[in-house]
Amino acid sequence: MTTPTTPTTPPAGPPARGRRRAPSRMERAAGRAAALQRPRVLLALLLLLALTCVMLLDGYLRAEVGGDQRVRTGASASDVPEDVLDGGPILSFPGGQATTVSVPDKTIVLTFDDGPDPTWTPQVLDILEKYDVPGTFFLVGSMVSRHPGIVRDMVEQGNEVGVHTFTHVDLSYQSQARVTREIEQTQLALAGAAGITTTLFRAPYSSQTDAIDDYSWPVYESLGQDGYTSVFIDTDSDDWKRPGVSKIVEWATPEDGEGASVLFHDAGGERSQTIEALPKYIEKMKAKGYTFTTVSGATAEQRPASGAPDSTGSGDGLQAAHHKATGATLYEGKALIAAVAVAEWTVPALSAGLVIVGVAVMGRFALMLVLARRHHRRRNGRRFGWGPPVTGPVSVIVPAYNEKECIEATLRSLARSTHPIEIIVVDDGSTDGTADIAESLGLPGVRVVRQANAGKPAALNNGVRHARYDIVVMMDGDTVFEPDTVRHLVQPFADPSVGAVAGNAKVGNRRTLIGAWQHIEYVMGFNLDRRMYDLLRCMPTIPGAIGAFRREAVLQAGGMSDDTLAEDTDITIALHRAGWRVVYEEHARAWTEAPGSLGQLWSQRYRWSYGTMQALWKHRRSLTDKGPSGRFGRVGMPLVVLFQVVTPLFAPLIDVFTLYSMLFVDFRAALLAWLAVLGVQLVCAAYAFRLDREKYRYLLMMPLQQLAYRQMMYLVLIHSCVTALTGGRLRWQKLKRTGEVGTGAGAG
Repeated sequence: MTTPTTPTTPPAGPPARGRRRAPSRMERAAGRAAALQRPRVLLALLLLLALTCVMLLDGYLRAEVGGDQRVRTGASASDVPEDVLDGGPILSFPGGQATTVSVPDKTIVLTFDDGPDPTWTPQVLDILEKYDVPGTFFLVGSMVSRHPGIVRDMVEQGNEVGVHTFTHVDLSYQSQARVTREIEQTQLALAGAAGITTTLFRAPYSSQTDAIDDYSWPVYESLGQDGYTSVFIDTDSDDWKRPGVSKIVEWATPEDGEGASVLFHDAGGERSQTIEALPKYIEKMKAKGYTFTTVSGATAEQRPASGAPDSTGSGDGLQAAHHKATGATLYEGKALIAAVAVAEWTVPALSAGLVIVGVAVMGRFALMLVLARRHHRRRNGRRFGWGPPVTGPVSVIVPAYNEKECIEATLRSLARSTHPIEIIVVDDGSTDGTADIAESLGLPGVRVVRQANAGKPAALNNGVRHARYDIVVMMDGDTVFEPDTVRHLVQPFADPSVGAVAGNAKVGNRRTLIGAWQHIEYVMGFNLDRRMYDLLRCMPTIPGAIGAFRREAVLQAGGMSDDTLAEDTDITIALHRAGWRVVYEEHARAWTEAPGSLGQLWSQRYRWSYGTMQALWKHRRSLTDKGPSGRFGRVGMPLVVLFQVVTPLFAPLIDVFTLYSMLFVDFRAALLAWLAVLGVQLVCAAYAFRLDREKYRYLLMMPLQQLAYRQMMYLVLIHSCVTALTGGRLRWQKLKRTGEVGTGAGAG
């Protein structure tokens, strides 16, 4: 017969008509928590956005994002003026009129394309400095932003620089906006690296002026109108072909004492032959009476006075194309260099993290499969037994806060138990009549204990105080037990070393998409994990939906603590540290109502992940303890941190890099890699379903789970980490219940 206990506090009467009811303490706390979480959610999303931006920037620098490898050949040149096609290699547009300038006789303009390169460019600079020869370097903006120090040294040494676009694309294929962006971004990179801008330009894949066609000519005209001087070549060393040192020197030599704009490459490939050929070439040309200058130097010789470019800010005729960067250009350039430096450090670090995470994930799968199989065979063997059957009565504690939809189904399922039990319903200040419903059922062995709202740990502790028996079973108010659940759950207590038992929690409302996703997670992620942790003797969590404890062990550990949001993890670790063994009983099944909406799911998993971090931090001293506490600290805690915090936290890298690779690198290879990982997960999930005797049809939803559900769990964990780092604190939260599990509508 139901025996109500005297209420701790009298129920409050209805509020006076016309007056607004003052919010309760829990409502005020919930409001404060919600206000604190909004900026943390925003911060978590900003971190994810920042990661995406860093990856896109790094991909853009490496021409993976927005790269265009097309090169135009064989086009008509009918619109290009004849005097340009037959003119010198230096093209400008003074007064809007196309004008070409040739390099003076016995003069060499050494030009280098595609740099700077951290391996080859410094060696080129050393050679030029040794022979006191200036060079003109046409730089790729993305390389400038990645190696600004080389460009700074280049300019300080007296060399001249020009724009070679930002990503080395054929501008004849690009829109006017893309052309402008390529030039401006390179100028910003130069401003940030060396504090200068330049009026020199050389188009990628260009050669002599007679190669200008009807598609590239408008580009040169447009840039000329903006004050740029386009530089072509007279002689090509073809060093990129790596024909041998003697051939490079021979092909770079102009005929009959003519002056020439000569092309070498200081980047874009293996340039050891260029480095070996360059000193020989300089010595050969000097022996022939040649002098070396820059593009500006050659232009000044051919067009003294009025024709020479303005040397504002440089004060050196060899660098007359340079202009001092000031104002917004300078600061934007420095910001670009700083952003690229961050990307250059971050992406390799993330790549290394990706490898570590990948190895950890695969290692976890392998470990779970091996240990889960061993656990199943050991616990289901004919000779296995915990000891003499446990037949004595136990106390079942049901903490309840506003569980009117579920409490009847929960209590009626307990009433059908094949094991003798007493049922203690601890009503934690419910406002929906939960306690009245429990009392009205008239079920035998049910006691209702009322208390002012104080949270789940306080309700459980109150239940332990009222328990009459040495073994207490703790469950949630929305959970339904099978008739044999309690009997299976308490059998491990035949072993006196066992202090607590984790049961097999099942998702009851699994017919919805979100319920099916959680069902997969429960079977694969939670129960397969528990088999592994059981064998390793470091079970981190007894689920709140179904767990059994020795009353003595709970009291020895100080009861259920409200220091963390994961009181179940907290008490489990405390029992390990106290020397008790915690095991998993797969046959003790409980059907729980999982969150039915994304908002409720986020709230629950946020509390779980944050609470787990709190519990791990609370018990951090176990890492240095001796005895059972130290064993958990040095075995269990590292595994929990690795598998439940670090790996899931960095697991989004797998998806981010996969998506990045699909979009910008190699779609087919990235897709095959993703499918391979999915295949491994499907194998693990199928084995977990086999062990739990679940229906395989739910695995059809696993690919979609990987695309949507898992991403949400990542965000929840990131949100939890942000909260932990910012020192936030939450209270026990209440999820909206439907009572679906009690009716049997959800399982199947």
